[in-house]
Amino acid sequence: MGLRPTTAGLARWVTPRDLRQRARSVHLDDAGHGHDRFGMSRDGVALGLGLSAPLYDRWFRVTRSGVEHIPAEGGVILAANHSGTLPFDGLMIWHDVTRHAEPPRAVRVVLDHFVNLLPWVNTFFTRGGAFGGSRGNMHTLLEAGERVLVFPEGVAGIGKPFHRRYRLQRWTEGHAEMAIRHQVPVVPVAVIGAEEQMPQLARLPVPAFGSPYLPVPAVPVPLPVRYHIHYGAPVPVAGRYSPDEADNPDAVEFLALEVRDRVQALIDRGLAERQGVFA
Repeated sequence: MGLRPTTAGLARWVTPRDLRQRARSVHLDDAGHGHDRFGMSRDGVALGLGLSAPLYDRWFRVTRSGVEHIPAEGGVILAANHSGTLPFDGLMIWHDVTRHAEPPRAVRVVLDHFVNLLPWVNTFFTRGGAFGGSRGNMHTLLEAGERVLVFPEGVAGIGKPFHRRYRLQRWTEGHAEMAIRHQVPVVPVAVIGAEEQMPQLARLPVPAFGSPYLPVPAVPVPLPVRYHIHYGAPVPVAGRYSPDEADNPDAVEFLALEVRDRVQALIDRGLAERQGVFA
């Protein structure tokens, strides 16, 4: 019988010591199985940090501003723009916050539904803290005081045509309803750079792993664009909305539009500040 490598063994092999130490400090609600109820483990976080570090440090050369805006305690929703044909933006935000925000807590990324259908990939993301974005899962994580990353544009964001880059698509409101219901702030997040990483030539109407189309990118792998991630000041909820207003469509819409406007403002500022796509 051959030896089967463990997540811990792989992490020791691919992950630098400082990132392994960071992962060991991550909060984990472990009931004694080595992972939490959603499958996240410290070894999985370490492996995720190690595998994504070359992309983060050397390929996309990620810079950040405003990470101190992420609350140190309690539940919080991070709402970001979404783009790039393939969701490397989510991976880079996960790496950035998990690596740099204090205290160490892994970001719980809401997965597009089709990701759960991808063998190996789904396990890799789950071990790092990602989860299927059902209402019940969101409720449990926010009640536990976790950091949850959402992309209100959804698949429409990563599939937007190149001529519509950095213009937000339809902005769903579920994050606003959850923020009001659980009385947690929303941190707006803007990613600059991902829009140019993998321009699409076409979208074939062929369903693939649950995605409504098959993208035809202009390049086989993402270009080495430079990522700039900007975190804005939290949009407060407690004291402005009562929990029962989560069932008020007008209140939910108003908060969602406020978050959308904050994200767009961060995008506009980030575009004005950057020196070039690869700089």
